[in-house]
Amino acid sequence: MKATWNGEIIAESDDIVTVEGNAYFPVSALRKDVVVPSSHTSVCPWKGTAQYYSLEVGGKMNRDAAWYYPEPKEAAAEIRDRVAFWKGVTVTA
Repeated sequence: MKATWNGEIIAESDDIVTVEGNAYFPVSALRKDVVVPSSHTSVCPWKGTAQYYSLEVGGKMNRDAAWYYPEPKEAAAEIRDRVAFWKGVTVTA
């Protein structure tokens, strides 16, 4: 699968875990040159606390467009070291 935004591939992998309709890519598949750490967080009752990345591609910034769970709860252990996308990032097979 591929995650693209602003005309560029952000992440690409065949090793995808799907949870609640979201494709979680291995963090190693994420292009580090387009990732900007964010201070934004959110909490899911069963997955834990998510942290976010913004994406910077072609001079444009997509704030908090990727999220990950650095310490997921046991029920969500399968998404440890994985990242998912939203805010206009297209995920295709």
